[in-house]
Amino acid sequence: MITKLRDIVGPRGLLTDPDDMAPWSQDLLKVHHGEPLVVVRPADVTEVSRVVALCAEARIGVVPAGGKTGFCGGAIPRGSGQEVVLALDRMRAIRDIDRLARCVTVESGCPLVEVQEAARATGCLFPIAHGGLSSQIGGNLATNAGGNTVLRYGMARELVLGLEVVLADGRVWNGLRKLRKSNAGYDLKQMFIGSEGSLGVITAAVLRLLPEPRSRETALVAVSSPAAALCLLDRFQDALGEAVTAFELIPRSGLDLDIARRGVAEPFAARHTWQVLVDLGHASRHFDLRSAMEEVISAALDVGEAADAILASSEVQRLALWAFREGLALAQIEVPGNLKNDTAVPVSAVPAFIEEASAAIESLVPGAVPIPFGHVGDGNIHMNVNTPAGMAAVDFVDRWSDLTEAIEAVAVAHGGSFSAEHGIGVSKLRAAARYLPRIEREMMYRLKQTLDPADIMNPGKVVAFDPVGV
Repeated sequence: MITKLRDIVGPRGLLTDPDDMAPWSQDLLKVHHGEPLVVVRPADVTEVSRVVALCAEARIGVVPAGGKTGFCGGAIPRGSGQEVVLALDRMRAIRDIDRLARCVTVESGCPLVEVQEAARATGCLFPIAHGGLSSQIGGNLATNAGGNTVLRYGMARELVLGLEVVLADGRVWNGLRKLRKSNAGYDLKQMFIGSEGSLGVITAAVLRLLPEPRSRETALVAVSSPAAALCLLDRFQDALGEAVTAFELIPRSGLDLDIARRGVAEPFAARHTWQVLVDLGHASRHFDLRSAMEEVISAALDVGEAADAILASSEVQRLALWAFREGLALAQIEVPGNLKNDTAVPVSAVPAFIEEASAAIESLVPGAVPIPFGHVGDGNIHMNVNTPAGMAAVDFVDRWSDLTEAIEAVAVAHGGSFSAEHGIGVSKLRAAARYLPRIEREMMYRLKQTLDPADIMNPGKVVAFDPVGV
């Protein structure tokens, strides 16, 4: 098997030494681990097709891997050492940029930052915005990535015009179309977006481009509560509509971590329990966003929806304000035992979710520190939790499962989702079994069975292949 794989991809495209395979053996957070049989790094779609066909013939599992910035273990092989990791990092070409059609055709291993830079060079924007320099387009699409600008631009699936996919038997479906309109049957590309490589391997995509914002304004606004934050969001959207690009919640518990980590000053003269980062953008230079921002914030201050505000007066200051938001996640990574969570609720339910989930955390692990932060504009609040003072991190990790289940239960009770932007992978399979209606699990199982009857595509991820589990 290894010899045949080497014949397909060449010596450069095959890794067999454990040290060389180590980057593909664990995820970004070093929570999920697994040993690959080999790591295959194909150079083009033909090689991917031949590799998948060979694995299908041998009934060997194929685990597609991008930049591995997800939190659910979807790109990590199971511990058996009998699965081939299909790393797509060599397939990073930008095949075409069509400014008039406002789209770009890229291979799946192309880093997100390179797509953004290529778009910017033509005066356009590719708007997926999330942390992680290793993030790759294939992974973004396979997990239906979200990020900071979903409020304005939607999730990854809303930015895809066409796909090229290698199916589970090795055949290639070329759906690389630039069309904005087509009603020619089922929208097949949507099956693969968000499927985490469990139905096929995305090898290239046609992505929508949008006008680059020519005017931008950013503010950090202190608010009294999450409920006040929602009132402020409603005020901004009423006044500015789609110019509201991002609206991010920053709690005191997370801000203190970030300030300590970076050694920066408190942003406001007084300490506030809650802050929101507001980002506005518009393609027209004739739209006075600054005055609009000032007017909305002034009105919010007058009625008590806001307590204080800092408006960026330069690009340097704008980035400095964004650093308070981005620093939240980075600071938590360095805290031993920090529990990550990824749930979503209807925007109107955000305050109740934060209150009830925080109470559930306290009842399970007294003194644990909730850090509810993130995308309040689309309801995706990351209810992360830090270890209580005096408790060993290893003991807190033992409570992760109980805490996660409690947080997910609160989200679902409010009409929300147990997975907002990181998918199911392996870590949320139990949640899927608990919360997805049986008919949905059955439809997912039937789709998987139809497209991948041998269960070789990322086996053990996303959907139970055993009909008893359905």
